[in-house]
Amino acid sequence: MTATLEPPKTNGPKPVISGQRGFGVQFAVYLGVILPLVALVVAVPFAWGWGLSWVDVGLFVFFYALSGLGITVAYHRYFTHGSFKAKRWLRVLLAVAGSFAVQGPVITWVADHRRHHAFSDRDGDPHSPWLYGTSPLAIAKGFWHAHMGWLFERDKSNAERFAPDLLKDPAIKKVDDLFWLWSLLTLTLPALLGGLISWSLWGAVTAFFWAGLVRVCVLHHVTWSVNSICHMIGERPFAARDKSANFWPLAILSFGESWHNLHHADPTSARHGVKRGQIDISARVIWAFEKLGWASNVRWPTPARLARLTAESK
Repeated sequence: MTATLEPPKTNGPKPVISGQRGFGVQFAVYLGVILPLVALVVAVPFAWGWGLSWVDVGLFVFFYALSGLGITVAYHRYFTHGSFKAKRWLRVLLAVAGSFAVQGPVITWVADHRRHHAFSDRDGDPHSPWLYGTSPLAIAKGFWHAHMGWLFERDKSNAERFAPDLLKDPAIKKVDDLFWLWSLLTLTLPALLGGLISWSLWGAVTAFFWAGLVRVCVLHHVTWSVNSICHMIGERPFAARDKSANFWPLAILSFGESWHNLHHADPTSARHGVKRGQIDISARVIWAFEKLGWASNVRWPTPARLARLTAESK
């Protein structure tokens, strides 16, 4: 059975904001952002001559790829934009993998991102860096807001307006409700594996630190950099209605998400890196899903469409 997914239109009568986060949820947001950041600050002295092994490195890479692709392939290209259709079992696993990034429950993340596209770099965009003006001080304030400041605001994007399709899916709603469990597992599974592989308590501690906390923090800032840096600097070869840009230094770490200009020019495209040499790991994963028969109706970019978007940008 193949699950269908079509992003809903976002110009309905429902309000953009559906209230504010409660104290408990807001506290969890602060904890989820600040705790991994503290771990990253501690990382350098912690690793100076001790506290880091090849087991930690291997687990870091594995869980970074799992949770990172969970954001790019699952939360972003699949659930938000419907770039392909997936088997029901894969749909659920994709939602869980995205949850492992600790960037919020799937429905919340999708609602925020669809709202971002509906109002990109205009009033209503939850994380545009251009909301305060173009003076040096305004740009600095905008960068902070786009990168992570917006996470501390309590307004909630209205899921009934921006993600009604996901609210109606019982399996995805269940994954969304269990976000606390996936957040716990994404930190404890590396510790469990580190302890078993090294057969030591210290191995569990260092794996928890590196493949758990530090990995989550690094992935957070890579994702947030697409929101901030990729709307401020870079190349804009395709016509888009906003300031989205390609920023090549982030291409590998973001699994292809930093080819951001094409994405905003053609949001449902399954491939963002379309020019020669533009590595897009997420697109290759989707290609593999298609070849295995797990994904169908993949929206690959066509030469004619790319030519038109290029012409419109000139």
